[in-house]
Amino acid sequence: MEISTKFDRSRRGRRLTLTEQVLEQLGQAIVAGKFDAGSFPTEAEISQLFQTSRSVTREAVKMLTAKGMLQARPRSGITAQPPERWSLLDPDVLRWMLEKKFSHDLLRHFTEMRLGLEPEAAALAARHATPAALKAIEQGLQRMVDAGQGKDDHLEADVAFHVAVLYATDNPFYAQLDELITTALKISIRVTNRIKGHTASIPAHRRVFDAIKDRDEARASAAMKAIIAEAGSLIAHEVDAQKKARGKHPGAAAKRAR
Repeated sequence: MEISTKFDRSRRGRRLTLTEQVLEQLGQAIVAGKFDAGSFPTEAEISQLFQTSRSVTREAVKMLTAKGMLQARPRSGITAQPPERWSLLDPDVLRWMLEKKFSHDLLRHFTEMRLGLEPEAAALAARHATPAALKAIEQGLQRMVDAGQGKDDHLEADVAFHVAVLYATDNPFYAQLDELITTALKISIRVTNRIKGHTASIPAHRRVFDAIKDRDEARASAAMKAIIAEAGSLIAHEVDAQKKARGKHPGAAAKRAR
């Protein structure tokens, strides 16, 4: 059983518990295809591998079961589940997939989902945003400006802007998408910035903020859609380029994908 036992002990600026450390390693191993269909070690084997108590192991297994990645039954034991059973809207599952089993197709699917969510979120923000919510969006935009001057992080500033729009909807369902959007955006933005050779357009994001501030729902939606559509276009172009490269130079294309 080849599972890394080297723990990444921090996540989002805090120290991971033992259960979270085991969860991370097992989740990454499942996504990486370390197990044949249905196979999985017993709780005793996992505890021995990670040198953790059975209670820690059991809790990690429960968490992976809730994410659709494992199934635990009294007589058949623990079994790994196929990807179609995984909870793709779970931020951990999405992060493991993007980090350990990255594909531009997966990123394309995520971008398509964003197109169905964020333009409407921008419209709702234009309708419902409080002064405090508007201030948060403006602060995200200012962070992007500061990042362009080397005073902030481009990635974190861009994510902060989009998450602030979600919260400005005054809709708890959109607000609870913050971790999902943050997780995938951090991968998506890195990829699209690498493809186009520069960071996100500040004027494009300013158009979103100005429309929300002006309470113009249609303009806010269109401005947000334009940002995401550009990302989708970049990803689609990259997918096409890789397909052409695979046809001409299979080895070089595989190396590029890594």
